[in-house]
Amino acid sequence: MVEVRRLEPAQRRRAVAEEILRALPEWFGLEDSLREYVRNCGELPVFAAFRDGQAMGFAALRRTAPKAAEIYVMGVRKESQGQGVGRALFQALRAEAVGTGCAFLQVKTVREGCYEVYDRTNRFYRAMGFVELECFPTLWDEHNPCQLYVMAL
Repeated sequence: MVEVRRLEPAQRRRAVAEEILRALPEWFGLEDSLREYVRNCGELPVFAAFRDGQAMGFAALRRTAPKAAEIYVMGVRKESQGQGVGRALFQALRAEAVGTGCAFLQVKTVREGCYEVYDRTNRFYRAMGFVELECFPTLWDEHNPCQLYVMAL
C-alpha cells in the first residue's frame, strides 16, 4: 500500500525530489534542468508517495494564474511505475489544486512520437483525464517539442 503525504520542510522537499529525479535519467538527464527542478521544489507544495518508509515518487504543484496550476514536475521510480503511485500523486495534486480554488490544471511534456519514455508519459496524462491543448515545437528546443495538456477541475 502507498501512503501519499505533503512534504515539509523545504529541505525535505528538495531532498526527495533530487533522490527520485536522479533515479530517472531517461526523463531527467540534463543536470541544469534537474537542479532547477530541485531548487524550485523547495518553494512549492510537494507530495510524495511512500511504501515501507521509502519514497516511491513525488510531484510538485505550481500556481500559474489565479485560477490555474500546473504539475510542475512528477517522477515515479521505475520499479514502482504501473502500480498506482503516479495516479495517487496526481490525485493529491488535483485535490490541492481544487482546494486552493483552481479551475484548471495543466502539464507539459515532450510530444508523443519523439521518445518511447515520453510516449508512456503522454499516455499516463491522458489516462488521468488531461486533453491536448497545444504543442509548442520550439519552447524547449527543436528535439523536445512541448506538448501542453489541460483539464478542467
